[in-house]
Amino acid sequence: MQAVKWPHGCKSAAMFTFDLDGDIIWKNMSSDEPNADKLIRARSVGQYGPNRCVDMILDLLDKYGVKATFFVPGYVAEHNPAVVKKIHAAGHEIGNHGYTHERFVEKTREEQIEIIEKTQKIIKDITGTAPVGFRTPSGDWAVDTPYLLEERGFSYSSSMRGDDRPYRTVLDGRVTDFIEIPSKWELDDYVAQAYNIYPAEPAGLDRISCYRNVQQNYLAEFAGYHRYGLCISFLMHPQISGAPGRNQILEEILREVTSHQDVWVATASQIADWWRQTYPAESSREG
Repeated sequence: MQAVKWPHGCKSAAMFTFDLDGDIIWKNMSSDEPNADKLIRARSVGQYGPNRCVDMILDLLDKYGVKATFFVPGYVAEHNPAVVKKIHAAGHEIGNHGYTHERFVEKTREEQIEIIEKTQKIIKDITGTAPVGFRTPSGDWAVDTPYLLEERGFSYSSSMRGDDRPYRTVLDGRVTDFIEIPSKWELDDYVAQAYNIYPAEPAGLDRISCYRNVQQNYLAEFAGYHRYGLCISFLMHPQISGAPGRNQILEEILREVTSHQDVWVATASQIADWWRQTYPAESSREG
């Protein structure tokens, strides 16, 4: 396997990303339940993310000198502008994450455009800077979504799962400047650690995985990515990884990753820019 080039002679790259979904994901999940508008307790789980967990995460990131990327739905940004400003002021990147955490695969072209542009405006109005990156909510986008993002000048997406390195998105056989930075389900804290009640899943098992096992899984993935010189994208949610007990898992990961001087820890936009400059379209290894 051909070695990947990273800045400063580093062996591998790592980025820490946080989807600040707030309570909108719980609102979506409970929408078919009786009296959904009155299920305040469930929605408060999501509100816990912006209200409390962001501060704990920002403290940890500052402790380890890491700049992260936060993907924020427009609805959440609208209702938590002070939190978004705080993240931005701390030097972290803000990315577009839809408006109400919609599944883009279910939306028309026109609806997608409205969602993307609405959230761009909301975040720019709050921070003064429009996002250059996008993460599709729920991990599914429509066939035309990358076309719409490229047309609107986005630098990158971090939505797909099909590689462990960034790559140039190919649209109609054309190798573009629009970079994809994949993550993986096993790097998503929600999969293992969210207490799901709409519906109750995984059926027949504990609702939350053992924290020690989750931590070991993360560290094993990082060891493998680093060994092969790849780009690991940690995909977390403040309401999950910012909670006091799980925050310790995050700290162990931050401690391990930053203890390696040959790991380039960067934001998603920095990684996308590096890849675009280092691997020109005419010499792209991607198909």
